[in-house]
Amino acid sequence: MSIAKRRLSPEESRRMALAAACDLLIESGPQAVTLKAVASRIGRTHANLLHHFGSASGLQKSLAKYLTDQVCGSIAEAVLKSRTGEGSVRDIVDLTFDAFDKQGAAALSSWMLLTGNEDALDPIVDAIHTLVDEVGEGGHEDQEMHEDTLTLVLMALGDALIGERLANSLGLPRNKARDVAESHLEHALGRWQKEHEE
Repeated sequence: MSIAKRRLSPEESRRMALAAACDLLIESGPQAVTLKAVASRIGRTHANLLHHFGSASGLQKSLAKYLTDQVCGSIAEAVLKSRTGEGSVRDIVDLTFDAFDKQGAAALSSWMLLTGNEDALDPIVDAIHTLVDEVGEGGHEDQEMHEDTLTLVLMALGDALIGERLANSLGLPRNKARDVAESHLEHALGRWQKEHEE
């Protein structure tokens, strides 16, 4: 006796597929994130996922947006907490570095660049830009915050890709890049607080 599959709404099906794609990314790397592998993981057909994402490239782009939305929400919350004294600058740094390393954003970004799917990075870039504009007091015009964000994101991306090997080669502790990023961000947030106390 077979058990019928529960009918999911299109949104539930997409969400389930993206969660499975995220798991595959973390477990096996970006090359494992295929329509067939994701379909198999969630008990759906390749055609079903093709209907939702259009192509493997569409799946990657959706995965990039899914990851970024989750991470940017957490980072925004950490930034706002640090301004009120509830959270720390290190929380912001760790969330950003973990997004690129442990959550696979660096591997996914590299894979998309190597496979010529650069436009799939748009959701990451757009979400980071939106995050900066939302948490920055000056919004879109806050040039210093844009520069601080660029520094933090590039450090996190580089650390995820070669940080461990480079730190070992230079005889530095593994978390040195995080320490440097924390120091830079503390200075930046201190500058922000000083400006807004005046």
